[in-house]
Amino acid sequence: MNADYTNEPTFDENGDLIKSKTQLKLEAEVLKKLGAELVELSNAQLAEVPMLEELREAIQLANRINKKKDGYRRQLQLIGKILRRSDIEHIEDGLHKLRAHHLRSNNHFHELEQLRDDIVTQGDSAIQTLLDKYPNLDRQKLRQLQRQAVKQKETEKPPKSAREIFQYLKQNIEE
Repeated sequence: MNADYTNEPTFDENGDLIKSKTQLKLEAEVLKKLGAELVELSNAQLAEVPMLEELREAIQLANRINKKKDGYRRQLQLIGKILRRSDIEHIEDGLHKLRAHHLRSNNHFHELEQLRDDIVTQGDSAIQTLLDKYPNLDRQKLRQLQRQAVKQKETEKPPKSAREIFQYLKQNIEE
């Protein structure tokens, strides 16, 4: 066999790297997935990601197309093509910031849920611990809601007071 099948990179006469068809297809697939991720964002989230106006319009058009139709697939391909001409580092940075914010929000939400559960189950000791950390909270209101939540739990009624505790904590404890 005379063919040279090495994995060494090949360069053209200008010294630029020549990519194989496989490499080009993999890169195109990655960009297509990035485009699909961008299409899933809400308009508010999309506004926070820096991108070309042409790309933004293509994404908004993709959102208006029925996802089960062939036009949607072609629109995703167009978005991938536009991304190949774009500086994707800024786009990826914007997406990373959105994911980080989402993760922080989820963690804060779970922390508030845990605080609420501790207040309902442990009562005054959990309230005191919470007040030590957040002195701006109203002890009387928390104790009243805690007593109501326990009564509702004992009588198997809907946990209206537990929800009120959560909302109160959400309004008064910053992320």
